[in-house]
Amino acid sequence: MRAMFQTVAPRYDFITRAFSYGMDGRWKSAAVAQAQLPERCVILDLASGTGDFSILVGRRYPKSRSIAVDLTEGMLQLARHRGVDRAVCADAGRLPFPNGTFDCVFIGYGLRNFPNLSLALAEISRVTRPGGLLVSLDFFLPANAVLRRMYLGYLYLQGFFWGLVLHGRPRVYTYIPDSLKSFLSIEDFSNQLARSGYGRVDARRYILGGIGLHWAAKGSTLAQHGDRKQAVSLSQAS
Repeated sequence: MRAMFQTVAPRYDFITRAFSYGMDGRWKSAAVAQAQLPERCVILDLASGTGDFSILVGRRYPKSRSIAVDLTEGMLQLARHRGVDRAVCADAGRLPFPNGTFDCVFIGYGLRNFPNLSLALAEISRVTRPGGLLVSLDFFLPANAVLRRMYLGYLYLQGFFWGLVLHGRPRVYTYIPDSLKSFLSIEDFSNQLARSGYGRVDARRYILGGIGLHWAAKGSTLAQHGDRKQAVSLSQAS
């Protein structure tokens, strides 16, 4: 995994824009805006890539502090060149931070690449303060079986094309559909977050359910008022 992302790091930002038809920046801005963080928030930009979430949070909350964490040093070097001051090379399954450190954990296209998603979610919850947020943007499997096949086929074609154009190797960017084939739908991941102790989970769909944006609060705000029922809501977006 580290070697593969080291290879794609110089082209990573371009590929995220190409695969999203240029909408990636808008989705990430919406993720930060909807989070509604405190002015002096402390955030973890997990699977940070080149640091998009660190930069967006810093712009919106000038008094915030962010730490970018990625498995690949090449990605973190690019993040530092973009002005991300705090960057740590670490595994999502073994985060080097005390309990309750962060007001929010942002994850951009990282969930599919965690070898043990349940372990990573447990670590994310551990380092998030009570009432803090997990915010994730990622590829998901459309719930409809026909759309699912079409979407995976489209991603393979995109991957082959850009792999040949940028590297002369058609399989370089097929890691996206390869990692997605055995992943979850937006609804399945929302339910997994609820089972993992996140009291309210909001999700927004893009590209017919092929891209999902999640906001999940650690611990139930409903439970604080005596209602132990977990809430999961889904909204549609084009």
